[in-house]
Amino acid sequence: MKASIILPTYNEKDNIVELIQAIFAAVEPTNLQFEVVVVDDHSPDGTAEAVRQNFGQNSRVKLFVRTEGRGLATALRYGIEHSNGEILVFMDTDFNHDPTIIPQMIKFLEYYDIIIGSRFVMAGGMEDKFRQFSSLVYNYAIRLLFGTPVHDNLSGFFSIYRDKLIAMDLDQIYYGYGDYFIRLLMVAHKRGHPMLEIPVFYRLRMHGHSKTQFISTFIQYSSALLTLRVKLWTGRMR
Repeated sequence: MKASIILPTYNEKDNIVELIQAIFAAVEPTNLQFEVVVVDDHSPDGTAEAVRQNFGQNSRVKLFVRTEGRGLATALRYGIEHSNGEILVFMDTDFNHDPTIIPQMIKFLEYYDIIIGSRFVMAGGMEDKFRQFSSLVYNYAIRLLFGTPVHDNLSGFFSIYRDKLIAMDLDQIYYGYGDYFIRLLMVAHKRGHPMLEIPVFYRLRMHGHSKTQFISTFIQYSSALLTLRVKLWTGRMR
């Protein structure tokens, strides 16, 4: 089977080339068929040009530059719609997500429907201890509120079979920012999809600046949780 590794980018010129090289180094020895799909939201720093210069002749690297409808969740959906792998792998482009575990995330799909890179299982964690603590508390609240078995509902580093994902209503999942992943896991949980969390350790960003602002993200995610809770109560989220 073929895997599509989807990378949403915005101002990641200093990371993207090294990341794609690391993905190739991790996946090529396994003899898996794969492609890397870069969805760039017209980064002013030249992210797309860096991809073209370094991988323009590589048929396994696809680059799409969006000039409208920007945002993380919609970029991911765009990647879904413009990839052709039977397996989909989603990850960030700042090296928070370790490419070396991609083969595991693909292999374990033989036994589970969704594989999640988790900071909050044994051997997982973060170099940024403040973010680790705040994320841990927030995830605990999510588990209490929704009864989900997942420890890291904010990860965004996961693999899934395309047909399992497409069977969900993507319109009710892929909007906003990282809160899309909370909605995706809620739908998967309600549908009874078996999920496995494997440990990941988030290191500090190698280059550039994080696009995540703590206060605004906290407000956005909390609002998304309340909306999701209402939809689940009223049966509008399936």
